[in-house]
Amino acid sequence: MDAFYALAVLACPVGMGLMMWFMMRGNRQFGGAPADQSKATGYPGSGPDPREREVAELRKEVDTLRAKVEAQHRAAAEEHAR
Repeated sequence: MDAFYALAVLACPVGMGLMMWFMMRGNRQFGGAPADQSKATGYPGSGPDPREREVAELRKEVDTLRAKVEAQHRAAAEEHAR
């Protein structure tokens, strides 16, 4: 009965180790090195992260809106000074 408990306790780490070994072996099967991965998404073969493009567009929009608000404040200040 003690052997059964020992086997049950060791099954998870041994299984995880085998799974990692098989996965590493599978990566090297096609060309000898792991596939290149995009830094942004981590998926092999993926292009630029679309989130980066969206963030850039949003930053431009924020800059445009800030410039409009600043122009409105300047116009209001000039009109108040008259």
